[in-house]
Amino acid sequence: MSTYVFGHRNPDSDSIVGAISLSYLKNQLGEDCIPARQGDISAETEFILNKFGGKLPVLKTSVAGETVYIVDSTDKIHFQDDIDEATILGIFDHHKLGDLTTDTPLEAWIRPVGCSNTVIKEAYDHYGVAIPKDIAGMMMMAILSDTVIFKSPTCTKVDTKAVKELAKIAEIEDYKALGMEMFIVKSAVNGSTARELNTRDYKPFDMNGSMVGVNQLEMIDISALDDRKYEILEDMKKMKEEDGLHTMLVLLTDIMKEGSQLLCISDDESKIEAAFGKKLHNNQVWLDGVLSRKKQVIPFVQPLF
Repeated sequence: MSTYVFGHRNPDSDSIVGAISLSYLKNQLGEDCIPARQGDISAETEFILNKFGGKLPVLKTSVAGETVYIVDSTDKIHFQDDIDEATILGIFDHHKLGDLTTDTPLEAWIRPVGCSNTVIKEAYDHYGVAIPKDIAGMMMMAILSDTVIFKSPTCTKVDTKAVKELAKIAEIEDYKALGMEMFIVKSAVNGSTARELNTRDYKPFDMNGSMVGVNQLEMIDISALDDRKYEILEDMKKMKEEDGLHTMLVLLTDIMKEGSQLLCISDDESKIEAAFGKKLHNNQVWLDGVLSRKKQVIPFVQPLF
């Protein structure tokens, strides 16, 4: 029986490429693994797959009775509703430890680095498996995406070393220029509805019994959304009601200015104001230097719930 490898719901480039790269590694080690996904891919991920000839992972929304490897999260809410009915063989992640549990021992690679593909790169090195040119290119791009081309505070020397080594395998000389090309694609908002923008990189979090939704839009210039903030905020109100959230947050992250405009709809705005030590004005506030949801937002918001 084949084992499925996949990342979180609403998959980003790290989770899609991680499914591909980890599946190849496991297949080389004698396991029968199939890369999978839980939803549609983003324009950024499509750019990466097209650039390096990557194949779209199969859609897998139910995993009861399956054996699986998971990448890029350990929070149960980020996986299939029947994830508890699957046998998890291993985890490859770079986030905080979530609430997934297993009945059997498992392989766990969880490292405080900028990207799950950096962790997977370390696994390739550990097992002495050569990385194919196409997969190396996709892994390189996933790391550049997650680390915001090395600008994110989550970025480590391990990430930069991995990118340089993967770029050499992929025969990419100017990987930063290619990364900027990718972010131009990621920044495109024309034609997108408010709901499409609010769910582009959306993740829900259970914070001590209160549900908090956090979306992040990483753009080269967030001023492209200046005329749409009211529309976005109105849709955030709808999402909050539909999903039974206590709070809905959207980070409009400007990678050139290296900061984020935080949009907030909440039952208690004071919690968010306390988290960042700043007052909200018209449901928003600028957070200078904030580029990372997992390192600069969630750890400050969660303790207040």
